[in-house]
Amino acid sequence: MRVAAVDCGTNSVRLLIADVGDDLIDDVERRMEIVRLGQGVDRTGRLAPDALERTFKAMRGYQELIERHDASATRVVATSATRDAANREDFVAGVREIFGVEPEVVSGAEEAELSFTGATRGLVRLSPETGVPQGPLPPYLVVDIGGGSTEFVVGESHAEAALSVDIGCVRLTERHLKDAGDPPSAPALEAVVADIEAALDRVEAEVPVRRAHTLVGLAGSVTTVAGIALALPAYEPERIHHARLSAEQVHEVTRRLLGMTHGERAALPVMHPGRVDVIGAGALILDRIVRRFAFSQVVVSEHDILDGIAWSLAR
Repeated sequence: MRVAAVDCGTNSVRLLIADVGDDLIDDVERRMEIVRLGQGVDRTGRLAPDALERTFKAMRGYQELIERHDASATRVVATSATRDAANREDFVAGVREIFGVEPEVVSGAEEAELSFTGATRGLVRLSPETGVPQGPLPPYLVVDIGGGSTEFVVGESHAEAALSVDIGCVRLTERHLKDAGDPPSAPALEAVVADIEAALDRVEAEVPVRRAHTLVGLAGSVTTVAGIALALPAYEPERIHHARLSAEQVHEVTRRLLGMTHGERAALPVMHPGRVDVIGAGALILDRIVRRFAFSQVVVSEHDILDGIAWSLAR
């Protein structure tokens, strides 16, 4: 079954067109555009007109690809920025006009379930010789670091407990780092850490994170940290997918990023231009999670909520 999944987050809008079978997803198109839909939402509570237009422009290009590849079903999921916006009906109307389907402004719990499915399906495979499962051990803690929020979900074969908290790379950058110097000042970084730790207090109180054997990290902040840690000459998804980063690598890359100027970050070969100003906050979220919950490593996944949306359409 050929399906089209669209994920509209705070920082980016992404498309996956794929042929979905019983146990695999075969990519036809996988695209990402940085549109910064959540620009100013934390401060104003509204989606900015220019942010909406950037998003709709990217979506029109995606709809052309969906028609060209003759996908039989489309699902559009929107997350943190649109959950928070007072004028989200403007977004809904635009999406309906472009794709002909109603966008689903999902709850944090629904977002976590989709992310968990996308990240963990295919993570463990049976050995062809022995039939014994191979791969990172469950239970998993899947962490999806977005622009406006971060989702935490614990489970083995399915999501058993989940929570979305309002710490994301765009939200924390706009709140604390936008005018904090280049590189950012120590007091500004301390304010970011305080916000992250307050959110992690809530996570620890509501989600059994310490049950998890394996931390699985998703989304652009995590994959960018992985590309830097692996010293890749360019962004290479096939090398990043299922890479295992040690806690020391996460700490070292985070230290490097927070000590760099905007120009130095922009010059990194794996850095997308749209992530340059927010990657420091995103890396710091990952760093504090690893420290707080004492994980020795993080398994990086290129498969995430997009793949979860595709699986949901196939079901």
